[in-house]
Amino acid sequence: QVQLVESGGGLVQPGGSLRLSCAASISILRIVSMAWYRQAPGKERELVATMTSRGTTNYAVSVKGRFTISRDNAKNTVYLQMNSLKPEDTAVYYCNADRDADYGRTYWGKGTLVTVSS
Repeated sequence: QVQLVESGGGLVQPGGSLRLSCAASISILRIVSMAWYRQAPGKERELVATMTSRGTTNYAVSVKGRFTISRDNAKNTVYLQMNSLKPEDTAVYYCNADRDADYGRTYWGKGTLVTVSS
């Protein structure tokens, strides 16, 4: 079973930056795609960014040019660098592993709260 632990959330003012981390219990090279999702109160969970084990990345239109997903394979960790934050970025951010190459399972972290407010 894959365990995912997010960290780095907090309160930041509009225009500020924050970096989220997601530590996995196994090599992220064994996961087809790592991703960040977010869910704001009263809204559905939405995809923010993805990165395959081969390095291919994709971003939601709303965060393109502001957010960057990256990884450190040696640390089994995926990051989400968030710049030029806006109040509408406020949400619980979840790390997602889709899918492990051995069992085809999808895993979720418990989430970390990001609040963008003045």
